[in-house]
Amino acid sequence: MSLFSIIVVCLNPGEKLRETVDSILVQTEKDVEIIIKDGNSMDGAVEALEKRENIRIIRQADKGIYDAMNQAAAQAKGEILFFLNCGDKFHDETVLENVRKSVNGSDSKIFYGNIFSVLTGSLVPSNPHMDAFGCYRNVPCHQACFYKKELFEERGYLLQYKVRADYEHFLWSFFEKKAEPVYMPIVIADYEGGGFSETKENRRVSAAEHKEITAKYMSKGQLFKYKMILAVTLAPVRSRMAESERFSKLYNGMKKVLYRKG
Repeated sequence: MSLFSIIVVCLNPGEKLRETVDSILVQTEKDVEIIIKDGNSMDGAVEALEKRENIRIIRQADKGIYDAMNQAAAQAKGEILFFLNCGDKFHDETVLENVRKSVNGSDSKIFYGNIFSVLTGSLVPSNPHMDAFGCYRNVPCHQACFYKKELFEERGYLLQYKVRADYEHFLWSFFEKKAEPVYMPIVIADYEGGGFSETKENRRVSAAEHKEITAKYMSKGQLFKYKMILAVTLAPVRSRMAESERFSKLYNGMKKVLYRKG
């Protein structure tokens, strides 16, 4: 049994798969298994990694990215699971070594840090104080989160959610399983961006799923309060700033200062 299971889901990934896997192999922490969950690719990228050590390849048809993640999680042997999208990379070679320091001796089931957005060239800080409003507004993306495997042994991602199944699982863990997330002040991954969840159509799906999911875990009073806060603080404008290459560094820098002040 390993400490970490790093899961990479792919389908005809090309050169990006090797770059992602290389960022795992150079980690100074070596108590790691790498699982490549391949949806029966045809481009030869997965076969090129078959002879490399510490890599387990699972070839199996799936119903999409969340189903693929569930399949890999079910076969993972590590105590801690991490889902690294193909095309994303660990920020540096000491990430897992630093995560181990936070995990050791802790009873927590979720550990999360920050990410670096390659698309905008800026650090994206996570909220270090996760609460119900933080869960409503947004939670750290899965490229920033490490989960104790037991959370996935009890229940994986719900496939009815096409874009926000990872968000729903985080809220289920937080509200139903009382998993208190632990913030780690480190950059976990370089996030490629511009992927599946960020197409115009999937943004509409995302908004609808967010409404449905939050209604499952929060009261009507909470939802009204949080909507009003976002309206008053010009959330749509701030979202556009966060996604802008021109303004993202300024916006994320201000956000980091506000988080530091609580």
